[in-house]
Amino acid sequence: MAEIPLLEIKDLRMSYATERGLVRAVDGVDLEVRRNEALVVLGESGCGKSSLAKVLLRILPRNARAPNGQVRLDGINVLAFPEERFRHEIRWVRIALVMQAAMNALNPVVRVGEQVAEPLRVHHGWSKRRANRRAAEAFEEVGIAADFLQRYPHELSGGMRQRAVLAMALIAEPDLVILDEPTSALDVLTQASIMNVLKRIKRERGTSFVLITHDVATSSELADRVALMYAGQVVEEADAEVFFGHPAHPYSQMLMASVPRLHQREKPAAIPGRPPSLLEPPPGCRFAARCPQRSPSCDSAPEVIELVDRHRVRCRLHTRGGTG
Repeated sequence: MAEIPLLEIKDLRMSYATERGLVRAVDGVDLEVRRNEALVVLGESGCGKSSLAKVLLRILPRNARAPNGQVRLDGINVLAFPEERFRHEIRWVRIALVMQAAMNALNPVVRVGEQVAEPLRVHHGWSKRRANRRAAEAFEEVGIAADFLQRYPHELSGGMRQRAVLAMALIAEPDLVILDEPTSALDVLTQASIMNVLKRIKRERGTSFVLITHDVATSSELADRVALMYAGQVVEEADAEVFFGHPAHPYSQMLMASVPRLHQREKPAAIPGRPPSLLEPPPGCRFAARCPQRSPSCDSAPEVIELVDRHRVRCRLHTRGGTG
């Protein structure tokens, strides 16, 4: 019998209501994450990857329409849970989030240690003393001395704040941690240090991760699998080795060609054009206007094709009969 994925997303859709109409930020996304697996969701700004994270945690802004589709955790559709049940059983208990801007995620007038310990007190009913002891251990695990528990967020460096937010996400030992651009505002050395922490936690705890980023180089450090989003849809999903070495979608190929490499003689290639508006996405392939391999068949929407086991691509080049 096939193993049930830890997280399985089926035909997930979510729109934002604006004065100009509905923005289809997440439009028919299918993904899965297995236990002890790190899935990297790559994509340009505005492709819907951060909106996907908000749907999974159900922390949507007021102008978001109720999402449709399924989000299954161990086979159970938690998207159908009432908010109170989701808050008690799922959010920060089984799925936690590391936000992009750590300073915005932390309360500036509350000591960091109290904030890191809070999930244990709220969700598990731990005493303040017991939760604070566990917070000190969590700080040590992410590479911060326990002395910093008594500091306020503004007294920590950017890297330390990001580690504190990571400790807060990990403290209740969730099955899945979603990381939304966790290293984008940090220097290269701090980025590498935090990625090493994530790899160690994944190895020692068996925690699964969904890393949302636009940074191909950083994501390759953690990725077991990669899903590339474009204009609200996943256009390719594959094992990391396959994606980084032999991408199948034209957008994936152009994205990899745009990444600078050591000892590379050729200049990185730019991707011409711009993504379509999600207010009125084109009826056919959403990458067609920028694609050098476009054909007349691209005017109709491509289906998702499974090339080999767990390597899926949304492109007419890989449908039966090719682009004819």
